[in-house]
Amino acid sequence: MAPLTPHSDEKTHQALLDKLDIYAVHKPFRNPHWKPAQRRNKNLKQVLGEASRKEASMMTTQANSGASTPAVASEGGATPAGIGRPPNIAQAAQSLDRLVLEKNGRAAAGNATGPAPTYTNIESAPSFHPSAQKKYCDITGLPAPYTDPKTRLRYHNKEMFGTIRTMPQNVYEGYLAARGAHTVLK
Repeated sequence: MAPLTPHSDEKTHQALLDKLDIYAVHKPFRNPHWKPAQRRNKNLKQVLGEASRKEASMMTTQANSGASTPAVASEGGATPAGIGRPPNIAQAAQSLDRLVLEKNGRAAAGNATGPAPTYTNIESAPSFHPSAQKKYCDITGLPAPYTDPKTRLRYHNKEMFGTIRTMPQNVYEGYLAARGAHTVLK
């Protein structure tokens, strides 16, 4: 066997490295026939934007629908509010559209007593869920993330906690009574 020269040793070593190099081998990680799905999910901003555009287009078509409607006189021959003044047809058409929308909303809600709460309707009732109720410090009135287990007073920070723990019983019972959380055992 012939002795290896430094030059030939480098060539064989480089050939071995090229053969075993895992980065030189092409690895298709994705199927070449794969295509993304045609249906894309929309985020909340897109959904709300489309809904507001749709609602705006409905309002403009409804507002323009009454513009060509002739004015109908009431039983007395003129409008009750504006005797002697010509009726405002555009304003009457808008209020008529609003009445129709409210009537349709009540019918869809199943004879509800008030308007159905929607994203654009702020006339819905406030939430009475416990997580929606804000808790405030009984002493300072600031937001109170903590409650003392011994006295059941709500407090804002550690300084208020120290103050609560040094209070006599009749004082912290007065704070509980002011909040309406005072219980009297008989």
